[in-house]
Amino acid sequence: MEFDTLLLSRLQFAVNVSFHILFPTITIALCWFLVFFRLRFIQTRDPAWEEAYYFWTKVFALTFALGVVSGIVMSFQFGTNWPGFMERTGNISGPLLGYEVLTAFFLEASFLGIMLFGRGRVSERVHMTATVLVAVGTTLSAFWILSLNSWMQTPAGYELVNGEFMPADWMAIVFNPSFPYRLAHKLLASALTASFLIAGLCAWQLIKGSATRGTHKALRASVAVAAVVIPLQIVAGDLHGLNSLEHQPAKVAAIEGIWETQRGAPLTLFGIPDEEARTTHFAVKVPYLASLILTHEWDGELPGLNEFEGSHPPVAPVFYAFRVMVGVGMLMLAVAVWAAWALWPQRRAVDTRLSRPLVWTLAGMTFSGWVATLAGWYVTEIGRQPYVVYGLLRTEDVATQIAPVYVGATLVAYIVVYGLLLVSYVLVLKHMAEHPQSAAKPAVSDAGLGKAGA
Repeated sequence: MEFDTLLLSRLQFAVNVSFHILFPTITIALCWFLVFFRLRFIQTRDPAWEEAYYFWTKVFALTFALGVVSGIVMSFQFGTNWPGFMERTGNISGPLLGYEVLTAFFLEASFLGIMLFGRGRVSERVHMTATVLVAVGTTLSAFWILSLNSWMQTPAGYELVNGEFMPADWMAIVFNPSFPYRLAHKLLASALTASFLIAGLCAWQLIKGSATRGTHKALRASVAVAAVVIPLQIVAGDLHGLNSLEHQPAKVAAIEGIWETQRGAPLTLFGIPDEEARTTHFAVKVPYLASLILTHEWDGELPGLNEFEGSHPPVAPVFYAFRVMVGVGMLMLAVAVWAAWALWPQRRAVDTRLSRPLVWTLAGMTFSGWVATLAGWYVTEIGRQPYVVYGLLRTEDVATQIAPVYVGATLVAYIVVYGLLLVSYVLVLKHMAEHPQSAAKPAVSDAGLGKAGA
C-alpha cells in the first residue's frame, strides 16, 4: 500500500472525525437527560434528582469541551487537506456550517455558563430554561451537520456552474432525500450512547461502593430510555437501509457483499470478502433474506458490485463495519431488556434487584455506544467512496497537493494527542464515578452488592 497524500489525508480526516464524533454523540442526548433530571427535581423536590443532575452536568461539561476543541481542528482540515472541497462546494457547505454556528453553537455557548454555574445565582426557572436551551442547541447542531453530510451523500437542490455547486433550492438542499433518516438514526444513536454511558458509570459506582441515591435514579432512567430506544433504532435503521438502496445502491452492495446482480439474494451473516476474487470466503448465508429485508420481496432484485465497476467503495471495511454496528446493537438490545426486567417494578430497591453479572455487564457496556457509532460512521463515509459528493465529485479531485511527509507528520501528531486525550477522558470519568462530589452517603457497599447478587 502506497501512503500518498490522498491516502494520508483521508486517514488524517478519519482520525479527526472519529475522535470528534465520540463527544457530540454523548452530549446531544445527555443534555436531554439533564433536562429530565432537573424537571423531576422540580416536580418531586427529591434531592436525589438534583444530585444526579449536578453529577452528570460535570460529565456533560467535560465532554462538551472536548467536542468543541476537536470540532475546531476538524474544520481547519477543510482548508489544509481538502481545499478543493470548499472551492467546489463552498457555496452550499459554507452556509450550512455557518447556520450551525449561528443557531446552535451560539445558543449553547450563551446558556452553558448559566447551566453550569447558575446554581444559587439565578432563579430556578432561569436555570431550567438555560438547561433546555443548551439541549436544544446540541440538537440543532446535529441538525445542520447531518444536513450537510446527508447532502454529500444524496445531493439535491443544486446546479453546477463552471464546475462549482451553486444553491438552487435551499429547502431541497437541507431536506435532501437521506437527511430525515440520517437525523433520526443519529439522534437515536446518541440516546443509546448516553444511556449506556450513564448506566455503565452508575454500575461502576455500585461496584466500587460510591453509589448514592442519585446514582439509582440515573440508572433507572438510562435503562428505561435504552430499552425504549433500541427497538426504534432498529426500525430507523431498516428505513435508512431502504433509502440507501434507492440512492446509494453501490454502498448497499458492499454492505451485503453482493458481487453479482441477483434475485432472491441471501443475507451474509459472516464471511471474508475478497475483492480481487470477487467472492466472500467462508460465508454464512441465510437464503433470500437480503432481498426480503431490502425489497420486502422473497425474489426481489438487488444490484451487485458488478454494476459499479470503478465507482464502488472498498468492500471489506464497509462489510465488516456494518456487522460490528449490528452486532453491538443486538448486544445493546439484550442488555437493555435484561436490565429493564431486573429493575421492574420500580417500587423495589435497586440493590435488591441487580445481580453481580448484570452490574458488571452494564459497566462493561459503558462505551458500547462509541463502538456502534464509529462502525456506523465508517459504513456511511467509506461507503460513499470514491466520491466526496456522491456520484458527482470524486475525493481524489479535491485533496491537497502538499507533500506526503507533512501530512504524515501531522497524522502521527494527531494520533498521539488524541490518544492521550481519550485515555485522560476515560480516567477522569472513572475518577468522577468513584469520588462523586456529593454530600450523600454511599447507598450500597460492595459487600451489600455481593449479598444482593447471591
